[in-house]
Amino acid sequence: MRFILNLIWLLFGGLWLFIGYIFFGIIACALIITIPAGVACFRMAGYALWPFGRTVVVNPNAGTASAFSNLVWFIFAGVWLAIGHITTAAAQAVTIIGIPLAVANVKMIPVTCFPFGKVVVPSNQVSAGYNQGEAFQI
Repeated sequence: MRFILNLIWLLFGGLWLFIGYIFFGIIACALIITIPAGVACFRMAGYALWPFGRTVVVNPNAGTASAFSNLVWFIFAGVWLAIGHITTAAAQAVTIIGIPLAVANVKMIPVTCFPFGKVVVPSNQVSAGYNQGEAFQI
């Protein structure tokens, strides 16, 4: 079922969200000081491309630098990417098949706005207590 949802997601919004994340990642990497934001953006692009079967959890080792980075990120990229998620969710919610996709889009907004200090893990690891070594950080 996850594969089918991911495939539908990819065709009806995921590809455009992926392109948006890649666009902001390239801009962030062009400015040397914001390379960590660019790397985070590329990781979020992978999550935006194929989200079902994965979830985002808070990294317990995140510190003050994550909070500051989230503030800067929110001002320069988070708001614009969140608007993209809201627009895509509104378009997907028009059909019954698109409603689960719209819900997933809305669930991605918090990590879009504040990506630092979060970890993307497979969904089955969340219920079993995820192993941080197997996850990748955003």
